[in-house]
Amino acid sequence: MKLNDIRDNPGASKARIRVGRGIGSGKGKQAGRGGKGQTARSGVRIKGFEGGQMPLHRRLPKRGFTPPSRTVYNEVNLGRIQSAIDAGKLDISATIDEAALLKAGVVTHPRDGVKLLGSGELKAKAHFEVAAASKSAAAAIERAGGSLKALKAEAAPSAS
Repeated sequence: MKLNDIRDNPGASKARIRVGRGIGSGKGKQAGRGGKGQTARSGVRIKGFEGGQMPLHRRLPKRGFTPPSRTVYNEVNLGRIQSAIDAGKLDISATIDEAALLKAGVVTHPRDGVKLLGSGELKAKAHFEVAAASKSAAAAIERAGGSLKALKAEAAPSAS
């Protein structure tokens, strides 16, 4: 086999059709765009327009609800915190709070606070001051000999 023998498989590539080059080409005049009007123009098309009939996205009812004051936490697993401690980015002698996690690069954007989740293993005895923590994260921190102070008490689900 030589480099000049290399060819594409037959039918692998199609020749480009040059439109709008006279009626003899078969793709002259409107160049395959149909008649005149909005759809024949470049870049203009009403998305969802159904010829004046009420479009599907307006026929269907609205659903769902977005709470106006939703709290969005930065969720951090304990395994991620342990890896930051091992790398020397977090100091366990000081209290670990949102500012310390931001400085260490564990959290990228300050949101409504940090919520600790229990995935991973925490070996270091550390003191946490965060917005919220899951039950498994709180238990893991206590097991490691650390302490946890949750700043925002989570609303317990009501038994109804």
